[in-house]
Amino acid sequence: MDAEQIHAEVLDKYARHVNPYLARLMNFAGFPVEARAEGCYLFDHDGRRYLDCLGGYGVYSLGHRHPKVIEAVRRQLDEMPMGGKAFFNRVLADLCAKLADIAPSGLDYTFVSNSGTEAVEAALKFVKATTGRAKIVATDGGYHGKTIGALSTTGREKYRKPFEPLMPGPVFVDFADFDAMTRAVDGQTAAVIIEVIQGEGGIHVAPDGYLRHIRSLCDAHGALMIVDEVQTGLGRTGKMFACEWDGVSPDILTLAKCLGGGVMPIGATMGTPVVWEAVFSENPLAHTSTFGGNPLACAAGLAAIRTIEEEGLVDRANEVGAVLKAGLEEAAGRCPDLVSTVRGRGLMLGVEFTMDDVGELTIAQMLKRGLVAAYTLNNRRVIRFEPPLILSLDEAAWAAETFGDALAETAEVLAALA
Repeated sequence: MDAEQIHAEVLDKYARHVNPYLARLMNFAGFPVEARAEGCYLFDHDGRRYLDCLGGYGVYSLGHRHPKVIEAVRRQLDEMPMGGKAFFNRVLADLCAKLADIAPSGLDYTFVSNSGTEAVEAALKFVKATTGRAKIVATDGGYHGKTIGALSTTGREKYRKPFEPLMPGPVFVDFADFDAMTRAVDGQTAAVIIEVIQGEGGIHVAPDGYLRHIRSLCDAHGALMIVDEVQTGLGRTGKMFACEWDGVSPDILTLAKCLGGGVMPIGATMGTPVVWEAVFSENPLAHTSTFGGNPLACAAGLAAIRTIEEEGLVDRANEVGAVLKAGLEEAAGRCPDLVSTVRGRGLMLGVEFTMDDVGELTIAQMLKRGLVAAYTLNNRRVIRFEPPLILSLDEAAWAAETFGDALAETAEVLAALA
């Protein structure tokens, strides 16, 4: 079967059996069929190579098929891929102990699930059990998942509205607005749920002191603080955990995406002894998951964390991120009418455009040149760059140069249409 036939067959099956509306959108945008991946690169059905600066929305911090994670998963596959559930699970114990060792102080316990939205669902249950309250303070533009509870705290009405009524209790305030947060947190608040950097909201970085302010408000009112590090955790921002930039230890922290090393799906909800006592002391089975904590996923998680440490990828995110950001800023400076700002931290960067649809046009031009990125779900004016932390300095420079070329051609297209 030739490349054209492969694409046509996959498109047809998407249209008839997966999601016809998504199929139409992706086909219009010119997306190929992914065939294989290695390191920082994707390869399509036609054999073309693409530098992956989307990184699975933060999944591929170690790149694709990192050999250390692959080997750990292969070993575990030969021993026991799925646990029997009746006995102790050594690999789960090892992963949770390792997470406690590297996490902000007080986060001694971990419940392991299968995804970021599951991790958030657990967090929302846990704060209700701990406080006996229902009010959750979240932020406009925030993104925590699309299951019912997580969706209820996701700050974009477009995603919430079709599925209402959702979980009662959430209220929304502007991100990074100290006064609005002060007014919202009160004696009825169960928790504040917050991202250190709004990923889907457009790569908005919490200002210095914002998380400390939330921590103090929660302490004053007997509320809990949930930090959602599903995208920012494990080195992405140049710290092992992004909340370390503000010196904050939350009551609950959620992880997922890169925790599986780009090989296995896994989510994690970390919490303090106070939280675990409230949730599990009377009923150790108050929250469970059939597949959560399976040995295969836990082996991948352990290997991922160890690889991040052994290869110095936390510091590398700062070093390579600085090169990529400087290159993006230089490219953006050549088209000031199209780009309003470049922002972010480490290897979690966003480019915001001055007009709608410019980002989509630029992404198409990047794709033609072998560079993959995407806009953020809650802000279509922003293209995100979340490449693997193993990205080389040369690859970072090439990505920025290629973005500049794509932006220049987009400017020419828009000028011709004017």
